[in-house]
Amino acid sequence: MRMVTFRRGSSPSAPKARRCNGWAVLEKHGERYIREGGIDRCINRSSQHREPNWTELDRTTTMVRIISSLIKTIVSFGALASAFTNPILNPGGSDPSLTYSGGYYYLLTTTWTDVQITRATSIEGLKDGENKVVYSTEDASRCCNNWAPELHYLGDKWYIYYTAGNADNVDGQMSHVLVGGSTPWDSWSYGAQLTTEWGIDATVVRFNEYGNFLVFSCFHGVTYQSLCMQKLGDDFISVTGDITVISEPTEDFEIHGTPVQEGPAALYTNGQTRIVYSASYCWTQYYCLASLTWDGTTNPTQASAWTKSDGCLLDSGNGHYGTGHNTFFQSPDGTEVWAAFHATSNSEGACDDSRYTMVQPVGSNSDGTPNFGEAAPWTQVFKEPSA
Repeated sequence: MRMVTFRRGSSPSAPKARRCNGWAVLEKHGERYIREGGIDRCINRSSQHREPNWTELDRTTTMVRIISSLIKTIVSFGALASAFTNPILNPGGSDPSLTYSGGYYYLLTTTWTDVQITRATSIEGLKDGENKVVYSTEDASRCCNNWAPELHYLGDKWYIYYTAGNADNVDGQMSHVLVGGSTPWDSWSYGAQLTTEWGIDATVVRFNEYGNFLVFSCFHGVTYQSLCMQKLGDDFISVTGDITVISEPTEDFEIHGTPVQEGPAALYTNGQTRIVYSASYCWTQYYCLASLTWDGTTNPTQASAWTKSDGCLLDSGNGHYGTGHNTFFQSPDGTEVWAAFHATSNSEGACDDSRYTMVQPVGSNSDGTPNFGEAAPWTQVFKEPSA
């Protein structure tokens, strides 16, 4: 309780105290002052003809306060429930694949030892979502160095395309596929090894006229990691035809550390098909996202069918370095395109588990081309994707 000084005229006298329904009431010069929890209330006695029921008044005031506080809490919770901040997974957020299906978001990242899926009903919820290991093996040829798992729904089933090799080195890295069920949360089994030569970061790109193709990072007849393409079989767990190189790292933004093109991901917007990929070596801060745009008519296995972006579409910024290896997904209502990508706080870049998963929307430029903006600071609050 705080001390209160009462002033009414030049010669104040001590107020008289009495009790009113359990409250201490101080009377002075025709006014009542009620001391309640350090708050002084003044009621003009000249306008009162009967004693108020202070107990009922207090109950009413208390109930109003409780209801007001409850409303504020509910509103605040609702606002938080419909928004998220980055990072989504830190550490362990390398090479993220994010998909929405049947009321859940499904997140896969590089775990090195197995293939895992995390699910939640919101992006924010993925931070502590339900997680399970869907596949691991002791087969020496594909037991280890599990990288870049990706979810794809083809035909009537879900498939996970991923990279794996031996425990000794990364010289035996190959692309493999797992077969699931009608939902990503169903059981999974090993499907097949897809590549017969070194090939990582496999994804599936669809072309209405030409069919489905496996696109991956390779050394097929070239000196540096490039982007290769091979026709995907009708069973989705085999490849047919020849491997073709559709792009090589030749531009300045692709050769930092060592020339690299990897982590391809398909982007379909405004009637155009793009392959967004990671350029330069991941142990540099210059690792970034760039793109190839298909001309829409030429056989996509030909390098001439693709036009490379003039530079990076998303690169280091706001304390994030090595922004790369992304996937795209649509909002639940299909009106928005979002990207999940990884970055690191290491200013020299990183290829290890220090990388974290970030999620943010993809905008559009005036000419309809995608606008990735910049890697947003962790303090930025995003609305959950539109439902």
